[in-house]
Amino acid sequence: MKIGLALSGGGARGFAHLGVLKALLEQGFQPHMLSGVSAGAIAGALYSQGYTPEQILDIFLKTRLFKFIRPATSLMGFFRTDRMAKLCETYLPHDSFEGLKIPLVICATDIEAGQTVYFSQGSLIKPLLASGSIPVMFEPVRIDGRIYVDGGILNNMPVEPLLGNCDFIIGIHTNPCGSHRTMANMRTVMERSLLLAIHNNVPERARMCDVFIEPPSLCQYTTLDSSKAKEIFEIGYVFTMENASRWAETYASKLLVHEEAAQSGKRDS
Repeated sequence: MKIGLALSGGGARGFAHLGVLKALLEQGFQPHMLSGVSAGAIAGALYSQGYTPEQILDIFLKTRLFKFIRPATSLMGFFRTDRMAKLCETYLPHDSFEGLKIPLVICATDIEAGQTVYFSQGSLIKPLLASGSIPVMFEPVRIDGRIYVDGGILNNMPVEPLLGNCDFIIGIHTNPCGSHRTMANMRTVMERSLLLAIHNNVPERARMCDVFIEPPSLCQYTTLDSSKAKEIFEIGYVFTMENASRWAETYASKLLVHEEAAQSGKRDS
C-alpha cells in the first residue's frame, strides 16, 4: 500500500515537518510520494533527494540563510531569491525532479491566472523557490513566461496530487491558527492576516487525508522563529510519537480493506 505525504507551508514552523517525518519513519511509515508547498516543498525536496530529517535540520542550522537574501530592485518584492538558487544547487545539484529518489510534486500559485499549478517534471529549483515566494516579501519567480508566488495562498496542503496515486494519505499541517495573538505592530497584523487567509483552504483538504497531523503547540511560534528550529522540530517529533499508535490502527484498518479488495479483484478476474 503506497503512502503519500502532503506537507504544508509554515515558514519557520515548517521545521516541525522534519520532526514529524522522523517519527513517522521510526514507526514504519515510509512515504512513496510527497507533495509540498513552501516550507513543506523544501523539506520534501531534500528528503526526496536522500537526506534524513536530522541532516536537513542540520543543513538549516549551519546555513545562514539571510546572507543568501538580497534587496530587490524591482517593485514586485522586497527581496530577491537568485542567491537562494545557488544554495539549493549545493544540495540539489541535478536540478531536476527526475533526479530525486522519491517522486515529489511542488505546489505554486500562478498569480496572473489565479490558479494553483503543480510541478513534477523538469527543472526543480525554480518551482521550489516559487513555491515559497511570499508575496511582497519576495520577488515572484518567472517560469516559462508565467509569474509564480507562494503556493500556500490557494493551497496550503496540496493533497490533490496524491489522490489516485497513493492508497494512504498523511497530511501534515504546521500552520494552526490557534487563539488570537496580541497585535503589537504592523508585522504581526500582516502575519496574522496571511495566516488566517491561508488556513481557510486547509479544512476541506484535511478531510481528504487518512491521517491529519497538526501539532497545536506550534501556535506559540511565528513563521519567522527560525532561531527556535530545534524546539519546533522536537514539537513535531513528540506530537507524532504520542499519537502514532492511533494512526497505526487507522493504517492497519485501511491496509486490511486494501488487501481484501485486491483479493476480490483477483477472484473476479
